[in-house]
Amino acid sequence: MIKPKLLKKGDKIAIVSLSWGGLGDKELIHKYYIAKERLENDFGLEVVAMTNALKGSEFVYNHPELRAKDLMEAFKDETIKGVFCAIGGDDSIRLLPYIDYDVIKNNPKIFMGYSDTTISHFMLNKAGVVSYYGPSVMCEFGEYVKMFDYTKEAVENILFENTENYYVKSSEYWSNGHVSWNEDNINIQKELTREEHGYEVLSGTGKATGQLLGGCIDVFPMMLETEIWPKVDEWKNKILLIETSEEKMPPNYLLYYLRNLGVQGILNNINGIIVGKPIGETYYEEYKEIYLKVLKEFDCEELPIIYNVNIGHAFGTGLLPLGINYEMDLDAKTIRFLESATLD
Repeated sequence: MIKPKLLKKGDKIAIVSLSWGGLGDKELIHKYYIAKERLENDFGLEVVAMTNALKGSEFVYNHPELRAKDLMEAFKDETIKGVFCAIGGDDSIRLLPYIDYDVIKNNPKIFMGYSDTTISHFMLNKAGVVSYYGPSVMCEFGEYVKMFDYTKEAVENILFENTENYYVKSSEYWSNGHVSWNEDNINIQKELTREEHGYEVLSGTGKATGQLLGGCIDVFPMMLETEIWPKVDEWKNKILLIETSEEKMPPNYLLYYLRNLGVQGILNNINGIIVGKPIGETYYEEYKEIYLKVLKEFDCEELPIIYNVNIGHAFGTGLLPLGINYEMDLDAKTIRFLESATLD
């Protein structure tokens, strides 16, 4: 996998709206300015919005070809060192007909987002480029009052530094609070809850290694039978990342989705699974039972699984590079990068 260069202060990053275009809506654009100021002041980055990123949800919805054009132009632009996604949504799959994988491959750079951005991460995987499953502009960088310390530190440590042998630690706090996105609420901060579980091992012992691939499982069915969904042999020896969205899918839906991965042969080809903390810890215990049930059904009961990782919709979210090699130590309950996520 091709790695992009790490970010440095003064680097220019582009904001793209590849799915929902709410960042440009009149009542929400204040979130963009909060994020822009934070990215510039706290991280030392120069922020530019791509041509169509702030044209509002209706325009963005109606023009998937222009969303893709923004993405392609951001990758082509040699002055742009990173591409940060505005937010997720539910229809970035519509960009597929307009993607030039050679453009991505020949111009590797930091690309980050989560949720429906899972689609775009699989685009980069097809292009053979490492990408970064992490915070979005609207949610995390545009957080009212301040960013979660855990999220900010993850961005600083992983995107701006060499990360060989980097340990992904559990956050000491999480939040189930919600502050409505309204400019009147910009001085209201989410309430924090102390983490009680930390990483949990659902199955397996010893150590497992492999390249990380995956994202938000809610999105997986959209990719099946498309050019970006890997063939079963391409999953060989991978570590699968799975997290669930704010939709809080019922346990039986998770059961169906995992069974689908089983019948594809994926569960019997991978080396392990990293599972994100369910948002608000909804179905926390029920999801664990589903994983164990499916492993038994597909005769892979010793498949290593580390559960309750702060990623994706687990506020505050961390950052996990996709396409680099990891080590899961089931006995020590640790997750470690075996190589740096970026080039110096």
